[in-house]
Amino acid sequence: MQNKASRTAQQVALFRALETARGHDRVFDDPLAVRFLSGGYRLLARAARLRPVGLRLSRLIDTRWPGPRPSAVARTRLIDDLVLAALGRGARQVLLLGAGYDSRAYRLPGIERVRVFEADHPATQAVKRRLIRGAVRPERRRHVRFVPVDLLAEDLGEALLRNGFAALEPTVVVWEGVTNYLTEAAVDATLRRLADLTATGSTLAFTYVDRRVLDGEIDAGPWPEAVRRAGEPWTFGFDPARLPGYLAERGLRLGLDMSTHDAADRYLRPLGRREQAATFYRVAEAEIQ
Repeated sequence: MQNKASRTAQQVALFRALETARGHDRVFDDPLAVRFLSGGYRLLARAARLRPVGLRLSRLIDTRWPGPRPSAVARTRLIDDLVLAALGRGARQVLLLGAGYDSRAYRLPGIERVRVFEADHPATQAVKRRLIRGAVRPERRRHVRFVPVDLLAEDLGEALLRNGFAALEPTVVVWEGVTNYLTEAAVDATLRRLADLTATGSTLAFTYVDRRVLDGEIDAGPWPEAVRRAGEPWTFGFDPARLPGYLAERGLRLGLDMSTHDAADRYLRPLGRREQAATFYRVAEAEIQ
């Protein structure tokens, strides 16, 4: 983790802002996404409110970097639905792990009725907290607690418990856009800690990159090099075929495992949209055993 706000977190916020600006055929509404942007990104997002401009910007991004933008859109909606389903099953707290500029704590219906914990690297979180104070009224953020933690250097459980996280409560955990920037040891330790901290039946929704991209067996196009140049190279990935066994060894049972390409088929195609999301980005849902 770097000692500055994440560049990729800004890029995902831009993708969400562009999707929100689409209007009638958008797959989610994230009005806070534009507030997390700075400089040129914010100008682009504001210009995108003119639908022809927004559509052209999306096409330009997709031409230069095929896959990441529609992948971020599809996974956002899929994880939204997974969180709402877990809340419907009785989850009493939400953990946004490596929250970045995730705004689910403020936009998902009914989430204000449970405790929400946002755990993230202190540098990225400091920027987000300042922006949230300026964008969200106090009464709409009372249910949220911020937990600064560096997963590469600190114990997640200790940080959460210090900040009021209830051990062994039914929980839904979102770990989006993080595992591919960690080490194998950090991913292993985090999964084991989550299994120990949360109640049986709790839900973990997480994203990962297909390990074969890192091994050079799958061509992921120019995006891996772009994030490397931004100082945030991919360092970890799962083999989808081995994921069920890997999780079982750590106290989790794999349920859903879907590529963002398949998620785009679920959410974008019914709207007549044909953006091509990447197959090597994946969203998984697991249950604590």
